[in-house]
Amino acid sequence: MFRLRGLCHASRRLLHSRATGSDQLLDQLVSCTSEDQVFDVVGKNKAKLSEKHVGCAMSLLWQFQKEKPEMLRTVEFVRTHPQFLTLRVLAENKIQLLDDDTLVDLLYNALRLHVEPYDSLIQELVTEAWVRIEKFSMSTLSKFAVCINDQHMQHSTLMGKITDIVSQKLDIVHDARVLSTLMISVSPLASLRLRDRLIEKAESLLDTMDQSRFNNTRRVVQFLRNVKYSYRPLLEKCNRVFLLNLKDLDAENFSIILGLYQSLQFNNCDFRLAAKQRLTELIDTCTDPVSFTKLFAALGPMAAQETRERLESAALLLAEELNCQQALAVVETMEEMECRNPQLISKVAAFFYKNLNAYKPVEIARLTQALILLHCQNPELFTKLRSLLVRYLQVSVVPYEVTMLTRVLSMLPSPRVDEVVTSRVDAVLPQCNLSDLNAFAVAIAKWVRNDPSYRHTTSSVYVKLLQKLNRCGLDRLQKADSLDLLLEELKYASGEWFEEILLEETIVTLQRLIDQVTWTNVPELALFLTRTNHLCTPLLDRIATVTLEHIDKIHYSATYATLLPFAVLDYDPPQGDEFFETCIQRFKPHLSSFDPHLLVLLAYSLAVADCFPEELIRTIFNVDFLSKLDAQLETLPDALNMRIRLRLMELNRAVCLECPEFQVPWFHDRFCQQLQRKGNGNASAVQQQIHKMLGEILGGINYAKVSLLTPYFYAVDFECVLDKNKTPLPYVEQSPLLISEGRKVQWGTLTQLKERRELPPGAERVAVEFLDSKSFCKNSHHIKGEAMMRKRHLEILGYHVVQIPHFEWNSMELSTQDAWKEYLRKKLFTDHL
Repeated sequence: MFRLRGLCHASRRLLHSRATGSDQLLDQLVSCTSEDQVFDVVGKNKAKLSEKHVGCAMSLLWQFQKEKPEMLRTVEFVRTHPQFLTLRVLAENKIQLLDDDTLVDLLYNALRLHVEPYDSLIQELVTEAWVRIEKFSMSTLSKFAVCINDQHMQHSTLMGKITDIVSQKLDIVHDARVLSTLMISVSPLASLRLRDRLIEKAESLLDTMDQSRFNNTRRVVQFLRNVKYSYRPLLEKCNRVFLLNLKDLDAENFSIILGLYQSLQFNNCDFRLAAKQRLTELIDTCTDPVSFTKLFAALGPMAAQETRERLESAALLLAEELNCQQALAVVETMEEMECRNPQLISKVAAFFYKNLNAYKPVEIARLTQALILLHCQNPELFTKLRSLLVRYLQVSVVPYEVTMLTRVLSMLPSPRVDEVVTSRVDAVLPQCNLSDLNAFAVAIAKWVRNDPSYRHTTSSVYVKLLQKLNRCGLDRLQKADSLDLLLEELKYASGEWFEEILLEETIVTLQRLIDQVTWTNVPELALFLTRTNHLCTPLLDRIATVTLEHIDKIHYSATYATLLPFAVLDYDPPQGDEFFETCIQRFKPHLSSFDPHLLVLLAYSLAVADCFPEELIRTIFNVDFLSKLDAQLETLPDALNMRIRLRLMELNRAVCLECPEFQVPWFHDRFCQQLQRKGNGNASAVQQQIHKMLGEILGGINYAKVSLLTPYFYAVDFECVLDKNKTPLPYVEQSPLLISEGRKVQWGTLTQLKERRELPPGAERVAVEFLDSKSFCKNSHHIKGEAMMRKRHLEILGYHVVQIPHFEWNSMELSTQDAWKEYLRKKLFTDHL
């Protein structure tokens, strides 16, 4: 605040310095220290006020408001003051006399003082500025662009003109504040070429600007969010500026920056850890609704349990003081935190019940979703919410809005869907992109499950909707002509409907657009193939070829996404060794720049592909790295936290088994034991069937063991032992496989290990593994990388591995008991002779 006051006082000094000694009236205005004094001077000198006096008075009125905390501002008092009306009339009468800077300043200040956009003063100022716009300096143009944005004219012809001027005169912009302001203003209309030029310009200006001006940097990140372009070199440069200014960032800035990062899917461990520490220090100072809401939104999702409880207690005390937007921000943060505080949930629900009419349709959808996921127990509120959602759907025509309202409405329990809802969905389907269509498919699937009438008629409204949905989806794919736009639509498309109806056609379309695969969209295409588990060798080969040709242009962190489908789908492209080695050489110099969790995921994906770069492995299995990883994991959502811990364990296991020369210790015993206690030890119906048949083939149920744990905690579906003549040995004579303190494989029990029990000469342990559909690519019988890695590891542990694919076991050929038994005999006694 003191810094802001200093700036405002400096502004007034600047105004004073412009005043000439002969203009006593201007001197009086500049000497004013409050709104009342300004109005007093205006009231006494109405006839003497020139255009300079009017501009100065309006500027001072806004500067006084700006100095105050938001809660203490008196904009309404200023706007309704009789002398403010005098200033507006005088300004409108003197527009032609205003110079360019004063004209735009007057417009800017009037809008800040809540003069409505439809007011004649605002309209006259905008019209006059439009006439002069070609002569504006870039600084004045940037301020005018902000004014146009403030009036929600982002897509207007006038903004188009501003965008054109920016494109023509970009080379003469040398101020980061001017550039960053213009970037945000023109972002809705910027072409890809202009986008790239703006980014290039921002990169150069950030290197030369005052690093303490973090607001410029924040606007650059906001531009990237607006254009949906996660350009990592620029993001990393901006992130370094934020890290240099941590002590000057308040809760609002942290909230904005973290929100922008989340939208761009950009995660920086150093910033998150620093933000967490700084925000925790600010808790006791954020006691008003405005600052607390920002703090709660920024800190809540990454706070430790004790801090979360403090935040929830504070939210409970402030709940009744929140305005509608603050309450919405709090409840959405509670959803992200997976809050289970019944008192707080009940309190915010009661607030919403009283204030639902203050929310827009999309906001109603957002708060409904949050309350559902928080398991709010308030039937009356949900009844009211459902009624509002249906009412808004009746009049909504925007596809995005209809999609969101419908998706959230389907989350509410209801035995029958209103006809107005299905009619609105039916009307909007042809306008929807693939992401919206996918959301509608999920909603319709829920309606089908909840509506018993669907089972009795094939001509129901749901059938017709699904048929139209299918047609729209297929038609959109067949007409697609831009790979980048298609990948954007596919980013959130998933689930049964997409996989059953659109996936094959999507792959066909992607192959049709294969010539559009470039280094810029390779990571996104690779992620799509990984997510869908679809093995398409032409597309994968194209990814590998483009990567090899343009590896220097691909950001080092994007090598993870690029390599992932080859590891997950267990596919080696032509020049496979060169492809993997090229990617490894791309990221190796930047190991210290990776987020810890991403480095673990990268190393694990390479391990699946049987690739263990020594420098990468030694970087991860280092005490300092693991400490930083632990700190980062505490800031991540629980699901991602557990996923990274699992991947670290699996990487630790892979390195111990496949690269003993690295001498990396196994340190996941306790973690695996905890997982084992939490896991479901019940055998599936197929496992029980196979176990029974194995017993019959081997000579008794005691010849086969179910779900045996190996060293490094692999759970083998079935294990049996065959002697050198392939004769089964009873399992009761064997002891479980263990790891000794020296990390060597031993046989015995954890509590009674007295001597190592060797197998008879020539005998072998056989691991029988049932492979379900998750072990295979979606479109073929090709085994995926993780199943192949598991096979490698079991073989290293001394097993002969027999794999039973689900499509063989469940085939028509094996439809009798005798056929199944013969199949197992062949697998056990013939295939590996």
